[in-house]
Amino acid sequence: MTHKHDIDLSKAYWFKSTRSSAAKDCVEVAFLSSGIVGVRDSKNPDGNALVFSGGEWDAFTTAIANGTFSQS
Repeated sequence: MTHKHDIDLSKAYWFKSTRSSAAKDCVEVAFLSSGIVGVRDSKNPDGNALVFSGGEWDAFTTAIANGTFSQS
């Protein structure tokens, strides 16, 4: 994971999942240059953001799709 202060997020286009409700309690994602992916809390857009490499993001989203984090 890359540190936020190493990446310029000022021009990032942040978005929520189309499955999110209109509420502000969501995670927002931004696809940045060089395959970097930013993740932040929509309730605190000026707060800290996590920044992942493309490979880290792919591994995370694949694990979600495969049910790795399921609470069943």
